[in-house]
Amino acid sequence: MPDTEWIWIERYAEQFRICAVTAGDSAVVLSETRSRPEIVATARLALQSLGATVVDVVVATPANPGPLPIRSTGASVAIAGNASAIAACAAADFVADCTVEGLLHSPELPAILADGARVLMISDEHPENVERWPHDPSQSARVDRGLERARAASIMRVTSAHGTDLTVDLTDATRVGSYGFTTEPGDIAHWPGGLVLGFPAAGTVNGTIVLAPGDANLSFKSYIASPVRIELVDDHIVSITGDGVDSVLLDEYLRSFGEPEALAISHVGWGMNGAAQRAAMTAFDRADHNGTELRAVAGNFLWSTGANEKAGRFCRGHVDIPMFDCTVTLDDQPVVIDGRLQGDLAPGD
Repeated sequence: MPDTEWIWIERYAEQFRICAVTAGDSAVVLSETRSRPEIVATARLALQSLGATVVDVVVATPANPGPLPIRSTGASVAIAGNASAIAACAAADFVADCTVEGLLHSPELPAILADGARVLMISDEHPENVERWPHDPSQSARVDRGLERARAASIMRVTSAHGTDLTVDLTDATRVGSYGFTTEPGDIAHWPGGLVLGFPAAGTVNGTIVLAPGDANLSFKSYIASPVRIELVDDHIVSITGDGVDSVLLDEYLRSFGEPEALAISHVGWGMNGAAQRAAMTAFDRADHNGTELRAVAGNFLWSTGANEKAGRFCRGHVDIPMFDCTVTLDDQPVVIDGRLQGDLAPGD
């Protein structure tokens, strides 16, 4: 039996309870052969402690054809169309998604959700992390307020003192909020949450992004050390330049997949989780941390390349990059100023 600790089981159980898991519910623990054993064991025991009827569905992790390792895509390829695995998940009330990359952008997700299963993606990192992510009862209301403003807006603009000046036409974008839990049948959430995101339609993102030291490339699980200038035209990256290794590796990584979609915008948005900390990756070996909480740090600007269902794009190449000193406006009204959430969007407001 893989090592786990009661405090992790309690914290998982609390999160599952917030997802409306109750005694008698049918629950699937979905994992793959390369899933972190501590996560799988903790999820199973936490569900059993709530009285759920638990079934393990384990699929074989497929070989990676290259050219490079795949990290932090939110698009697990482990199910690989397996009808039995899909049917088992679809028949459950609740799925604890313990796959390495998660189901968020996986092609099998619609079939799993179709009959009302609800899914919680659990980040592929050491369970010790969850000790620092207490449930914030105010978070869902704050996310709802941010999402309402995003849905009402036509233009998102992102600027920074470092030179970022990006414009996103939100007119036809899909806009979503992430609480870190879900109680709705046929829904998915990822833990930790606290995000407002837009998935722009094709051709609607233009301008310049300048990554500054202290921003993070979560696919590399590393912090940016030297400025990187990224030019976007019609939501595709046309150039990545800079004087340091960060620009060289980012450009090489995205182009290595041979997929134009890997250089296109997946989503844009901002973080709202007051418990998430930018510095968290400094304390863990890369194998024990997935950087998930950096995506949700309150007041960040988060953008990503790769899969974007709204724009009809699916691919393997992907990066998630949170930036921490930006100003984000919606139709010229600021929701974030210099990395700080404004008004009733801020934690504790």
